[in-house]
Amino acid sequence: MIERLQQRLESLKAEYQAGQKMLAELETKQANLRETLLRISGAIQVLEEELGIETSEENTPQEESPEMP
Repeated sequence: MIERLQQRLESLKAEYQAGQKMLAELETKQANLRETLLRISGAIQVLEEELGIETSEENTPQEESPEMP
């Protein structure tokens, strides 16, 4: 009986350690994904700003040079 309980205890400890390792790996992946999303978000913002500047320049009437008679 005691031997069986000891085996179960060892099995649970091994399972716990495997779970801890998996959790650490997932947390690392999550951090990496957050960094990637942050970079993508920054790139989107820059492109939107550039497109906004370009669009506003296109919509702004340009000074026309006076026509010469």
